[in-house]
Amino acid sequence: MKNLIKTAVFAAVLGSAGAVQAQDDLRITLIPGLTTDAFYITMNRGAQAAADALGITVDFQGAEEFDPVLQTPVLDAVIGRGPDAILIAPTDSVQMIEPLRRASEAGIPVITVDTFIDDGKYQDGAGDGDFPFSYIASDNTAGGRMAARYMANQMGGEGKVYVSNVRPGISTTDQREEGFKAEMAESFPNVEVLETQYNENDASLAASQFQAVLARNPDISGVFGANLFSALGAANGVESANKADEVTVIAFDAPTSIVNNISSGLVDAAIAQHPAEIGYYGVMTAYAVLTGNSVPVSIGTGFTVIDANNVNDDATAKFIYSE
Repeated sequence: MKNLIKTAVFAAVLGSAGAVQAQDDLRITLIPGLTTDAFYITMNRGAQAAADALGITVDFQGAEEFDPVLQTPVLDAVIGRGPDAILIAPTDSVQMIEPLRRASEAGIPVITVDTFIDDGKYQDGAGDGDFPFSYIASDNTAGGRMAARYMANQMGGEGKVYVSNVRPGISTTDQREEGFKAEMAESFPNVEVLETQYNENDASLAASQFQAVLARNPDISGVFGANLFSALGAANGVESANKADEVTVIAFDAPTSIVNNISSGLVDAAIAQHPAEIGYYGVMTAYAVLTGNSVPVSIGTGFTVIDANNVNDDATAKFIYSE
């Protein structure tokens, strides 16, 4: 089904091929969650590949921290420059609705990538944030379920685990946590999921939180890091406690730092998204909208599980996020 959706987008773009010369001055702005994260850097490379293929321009502008207070003025400045379309990874599902509405009311098509606003269901006439044209991302709930299955199997189907997360209100990490907990509850009743630890994207705090959880639960068996900094911090906490052989650490996302930890044995596996695909399909979708074609309201991209068995394979290398 996902391949059919992607094919539909490409068909729309190819169907407008006659308009390429007339539209080659199009300018799209990609606003990431933050500019310094390898995930978004890799997404931008996919976006630039699509721009090159179409002969258009894609700008990459954002804040250095994942924060709606910082993202909003970046968005406002972009709106003031009047791009033809905006691709954005909203940093809060509620707080970014009104700032993005300003773009829509200015006649700039909005497409969300990686994260969404409101409930992520667009163009259905329901909710305050249904105005974006499309949402392009991994199925984060499914990714959380994948992490749970891998962890539970590594633990023999029993033990105590917890989720290290950023904060509530971020659509992607909320869904990863929900998927992880749902899979454990449904498939692994002997795994006890402890209270989630929120670290505000601070790896040092995530590390100290592991130490605190360990003090209360000396038999802790696993930690799921719902994003890069959560996973790095949890892994550092495990290492400091000399528990690497006893605690399974699963990371969501696969930058070089996480992959190095897989190679060293500190992290057991990473659920790698395909951010370059997200950026590529985001630009293709925006182009289809701008050239008068209909587009799917959502497009899903895939995952690759990276662990000690495949971390050094050539076929895996393309899924490691570049910096």
